[in-house]
Amino acid sequence: MLRALASRATKVASPLARSPLNARPMSTLKDSYENIIVSTPAPGVALLTLNRPKALNALCDALLDDLIHAANHFDKSKECGAIVITGSEKAFAAGADIKEMSSRKLAMMCDIMIAGDSAKFGQPEINLGVIPGCGGTQRLVRAVGKSKAMEMCLTGNMIGAEQAERDGLVCRVVPADGLVDEAVKMGAKIASKSQVAAKMAKETVNAAYELNLAEGLRFERRMFHALFATEDQKEGMKAFIEKRDAKFVHK
Repeated sequence: MLRALASRATKVASPLARSPLNARPMSTLKDSYENIIVSTPAPGVALLTLNRPKALNALCDALLDDLIHAANHFDKSKECGAIVITGSEKAFAAGADIKEMSSRKLAMMCDIMIAGDSAKFGQPEINLGVIPGCGGTQRLVRAVGKSKAMEMCLTGNMIGAEQAERDGLVCRVVPADGLVDEAVKMGAKIASKSQVAAKMAKETVNAAYELNLAEGLRFERRMFHALFATEDQKEGMKAFIEKRDAKFVHK
């Protein structure tokens, strides 16, 4: 059982490819969706629950459409600072629905993953005579390294939550019954920070995947210096000196 936490998609211009969500106009949130449940459990936090229990939340086109539509709305909303994606008690998502073999990319990639202590992870596509799609091979190597990625992709073996944390696949393992609460708590903490700084932090960390060290350091320096022109930087520094909580305006 996995819970994935995603901060708002980056909207700061950069040399990186911009998020697919950023290219879309803001969508109007529907009253209800067929394949997801939408709620706002804490200030600044949206909770999107995958809701195809009979198919273990397998990623069909209809579910992806619902997820992208809702995520786009919250991504563009000034009131939302973090999006939490969760599944059911049995599964976060069982991968692509083999009835459709959907090859579409999940447009909103999660920044932080939190796992319940009963979670299992794997790349079982080899058992179907295919390979992981939707970036499964490329992102896995970056997360756990070549050797572990090869083992998972070539054997189809599953690993537990503790192993996933040791391998760097997830950031934290918590008791399964408190998983959503923990993810929402983290989301609320992220949402309480300066969203200008949060976006730049995300952009800069993601740049490390695309740039060499020298280029990455230059990019980081530009982002760091740019933040000194923001109202939030001035408020944050002032609040620190005055020993109080900062009141960010996200500008």
